[in-house]
Amino acid sequence: MSLGFSVDALLPNARGGGQLKMGLVRLSEEEWLQPDPDLKARKASFVDWPEGVQLTDEAQAPGQELARMIGVGGALPEAALHAHEDMCLLTRAPEEDVYRLVGAAIAWPSDWHPADKIGLPLRALHEPIAGYEEQLASGVDRFMETLKPGVIYGRCNWFIAAMGERRWLEARAPTEAFAHVTPGNAGDTLFVRSERQTLRRLPQTGTILFTIGVYVEPIAQLTQGNLARLADAVRNLVKGEGDRRGAPAYAQSLIEFVDRGNA
Repeated sequence: MSLGFSVDALLPNARGGGQLKMGLVRLSEEEWLQPDPDLKARKASFVDWPEGVQLTDEAQAPGQELARMIGVGGALPEAALHAHEDMCLLTRAPEEDVYRLVGAAIAWPSDWHPADKIGLPLRALHEPIAGYEEQLASGVDRFMETLKPGVIYGRCNWFIAAMGERRWLEARAPTEAFAHVTPGNAGDTLFVRSERQTLRRLPQTGTILFTIGVYVEPIAQLTQGNLARLADAVRNLVKGEGDRRGAPAYAQSLIEFVDRGNA
């Protein structure tokens, strides 16, 4: 199994509701990053939102190692500027047994602010996710501890958003954000946002690199099979997670849009 570089390609393998799981697949070096990034869009986004770059002193050496891997000069900000993917660096201090976020270069966040997360350990980073501590935290900790250099893993997820921009920072309550959505217009007013995430350990510094490639499409542009997947998943979203992402405010409109065959 591999992962593509579009919403339609990612959705069949993406988790969106249900039991939390890592859902990792092994990727080759050629499958690691999107091969044709829009570098103009990346530059414009970082210029427009400079707070997306957050660095600690611990990010300098691994950031430089990453930039060399990408084939550019500089460190973490330059590496993320020359790729489609946002990039995070996580490392473990010798006196600690947890990985912390030490560097982030995020142009297109999925409803989070790097300044709020920098320096936090993994479990604190994932606190907003319902069920993470109970269902996934221990498995993620084991994975991070045993990940070897030279191996790349990927996974993907999806969210429903009321905006099509790649930088998703929703300040409105779900009832307000989705107030305009109806079964008749859902195809053009509901957007699927899918993150193609990868994990690998940098061989020299031992730092773990987490990349996030963001893809967004209105649901009317999806295949019938993927629309059916969305409708089924929305019917069965984990209550806590579904509430956090606003599912009750859009679920009925999405389901009726799909059931009516309006795509």
